[in-house]
Amino acid sequence: MEQYHFFDRDISWLSFNERVLMEADKDDVPILERLKFLSIFSSNLDEFYRVRIPALMALGKIRKGKKKPEELFPEDVGNLGLVISIIRRQQHYFGSLLTDKIIPQLREKNIFVVYNESLPECVRNYTRTYFFDTISAYTQLVYLSKSHKFFPENNRLYMAVSLEQDGQKDMALINIPSDVISRFFSITISGIRYVVFIDDILRDHLPFIFPDYEIKASYSIKVTRDAELNLRDEYEGDIAEKIEKQIRKRDFGLATRFLYPPDLPLPDLEHLIEAFNLSRATIVSGGNYHNLKDFLSIPVTDFSLQYRPHRPVEYLFRQKTDSIFSEVQQKDILIHTPYNSYHTVLRFFNEAALDGNVEEIYTTMYRVASDSRIIQALISAAKNGKVVTVFVELKARFDEANNIKWAKRMKAAGVKIIYSIPHLKVHAKVALVKRKQAGRQIYLGLMATGNLNENTARFYTDHILLTANGKILRELELLFVFLSHRKNAELSDSIPFKHLLVAQFNLQKRFLELIDIEIKNARNGLPSGITIKLNNLEEEVLISKLYEASNAGVKIDLIVRSICCLIPGVPDMSANISVRRIVDRYLEHGRIFLFHNNGDELVYLGSSDWMNRNIYHRVEVCFPLYDQDLKNEIKNILSLQLQDDIAAVLLDEKMNNVPVKGQGRNIRSQESIYEYCFNRINNRKTADCL
Repeated sequence: MEQYHFFDRDISWLSFNERVLMEADKDDVPILERLKFLSIFSSNLDEFYRVRIPALMALGKIRKGKKKPEELFPEDVGNLGLVISIIRRQQHYFGSLLTDKIIPQLREKNIFVVYNESLPECVRNYTRTYFFDTISAYTQLVYLSKSHKFFPENNRLYMAVSLEQDGQKDMALINIPSDVISRFFSITISGIRYVVFIDDILRDHLPFIFPDYEIKASYSIKVTRDAELNLRDEYEGDIAEKIEKQIRKRDFGLATRFLYPPDLPLPDLEHLIEAFNLSRATIVSGGNYHNLKDFLSIPVTDFSLQYRPHRPVEYLFRQKTDSIFSEVQQKDILIHTPYNSYHTVLRFFNEAALDGNVEEIYTTMYRVASDSRIIQALISAAKNGKVVTVFVELKARFDEANNIKWAKRMKAAGVKIIYSIPHLKVHAKVALVKRKQAGRQIYLGLMATGNLNENTARFYTDHILLTANGKILRELELLFVFLSHRKNAELSDSIPFKHLLVAQFNLQKRFLELIDIEIKNARNGLPSGITIKLNNLEEEVLISKLYEASNAGVKIDLIVRSICCLIPGVPDMSANISVRRIVDRYLEHGRIFLFHNNGDELVYLGSSDWMNRNIYHRVEVCFPLYDQDLKNEIKNILSLQLQDDIAAVLLDEKMNNVPVKGQGRNIRSQESIYEYCFNRINNRKTADCL
């Protein structure tokens, strides 16, 4: 293999988070939506400190001599010092956007967010009542003497208060109870909407809380902790019970970041570091407010300051039937969320639960809604006498507790539950229904690029295929048989998948073969081309094959939402590769793989990014589109995204997000895709009326 070069995984992810900030900086984005992009940036950064910073801290120790460099996995590579410097620069950008642009522009719209200033006198009577009626019920305090140790919980907000009494200095800690009540108090007075942080209401009442002290100063602080669960021994015992114990320990993990305001004096900072036992954490000077992800729930509703709402397009039946199963047997259905309504997916599971001819239902569960109607349909199906089998992935980060809750409820209802495979995550999003019809058994299947979750389907762009293709679904049945045995896939040929691409079996091998076909065609002077849309692109074997294809003359268009370790536009390596990012009102989430194949185009959709974890440590499913109409739909959607010159940026060879400007198309792909989906249904309605 040639010696190729790759972007650093973590710095590439930070480049994506900067792209989110860029959206918050756009004057043509509605002002409340810009505030939401700031909250998304903040939330992303919190997760980065919980997940990636611990890995980089561990790598720092390894590099001091505990392990040889060649023993490291590729995803462990990183530079903690550079990462921290990039984060600090981005946080400064965040702060300037918020204070210099967004808050002043909100005030022009009569929305007065009180930020880094005293409470206006006109709201004090209301905030006083709110403090005594609500906030005080959740307020707890502790005095921090020089010898007193305290354990701040993960991502909880606290206020450190500097006190003095008779010349004697003291320090106390108060919780800011944003985990149990809203972060904001709001009220409209004389046509102005005032939005106040509960932090400031607490600060305003410190003299009441500490009546015997002089209040010298107060400082908002936060500690972020490692989110990884220790599941090394999962072969033994009840894995659900083991994960529940680990979840309870998660908030007591290693501290990775201590956030404090810039005016905190050094002696007080050192006091807190010692009292909290934070000698190993990254100490970060931030703003006076933390957890600004809470802006996502700011109590302001003004539709003129938000995106124009899209009403999801309902699926239009092609035949006179009330049965989605009958419809699917006539022709495959492809749903594009959130442009299309999720009702079709819910109907698939609801019909399976009620149809007297349905005998068996199989599905996987990775991240489901906390109030999942899909799981409720599966429970009803079991109570209605169906054989229902659900593979529950208990290792879905931050969704472990929700998955355990639903697994217990389903098991109590008679659903057969299969738990996680040791050392593998099952990330596939698939379902299979077996139905008796005219004396024979037929299969109906659902395969998706995203989670079976009706809540996230409102703002994640994904694709869901409903099919009755027996060849594909018999392979899906074999996958469920494999999953039921909860074994690692040690032999890639143990199941002869020919239609489905399944990680741990044939997925990487088949993608390499498909790229090789394009290389061969290009070298023989035949048409060639590859278009791939992913969330993350990291795995070096596949990236190296794309580099090889570029050098052979294959034109490659990539749409990569966040992590991208491939360096585009480099002579003798990637000159024929372009990389786009699209950040807009919806989260781009669907994975699409299109190969020219000398005119006989091959299209796959699926759950798998090209990351080390997806390729080597997960069970993923990518599935083919055989229906030409559905292929055309996907090609049209990709075409709109590749023409986007409003919400898209190009990634350059230095990892910069370069706006796509000066092309005059004025295409915002998410708006255009919604119009495309809307017009397709309207055109069919018109044709049906003629």
